[in-house]
Amino acid sequence: MVSENDDSDIRDVQTVDASIAERLGRADLRYTVSRRAIVRGLHEAAGPVTLPELLDLSPDLATSSTYRNLSLLESAGVVRRLITSDDHSRYELAESLTEHHHHLICQKCGLVRDVTLADPLESALDDAFDEVAARERFTLSSHAIDIYGICPDCN
Repeated sequence: MVSENDDSDIRDVQTVDASIAERLGRADLRYTVSRRAIVRGLHEAAGPVTLPELLDLSPDLATSSTYRNLSLLESAGVVRRLITSDDHSRYELAESLTEHHHHLICQKCGLVRDVTLADPLESALDDAFDEVAARERFTLSSHAIDIYGICPDCN
């Protein structure tokens, strides 16, 4: 028996897939089986993941083609790459496909946690960034905040 949450998850994946197929089409790229597996792995991950972690989530993927596809997906605006203090970049679906959030990044172990801010704080940040952009005659499209520190396990 399928619960309402399962139906919702299926619709979410289908919505994300449709958006990604459209973006890739605009970049003259196909939404191949390997790219779909990467997207599914990123969609199911609890947060940004390294290439080895992604390969663990989707063991049918080949390392070299996954790295190449991640780069293409990043160029097409489907994937965001985060550079942390550890040896690996981390990848997640682009915020425009999921939800607006920020990151806590451990400078010792490279752990990355997604965090959302309270609406009043996010609104105040938006206003501040709009003010800075207007002052500099800059057209603002979005913002991302990565907060660096030491996680509880490394303290």
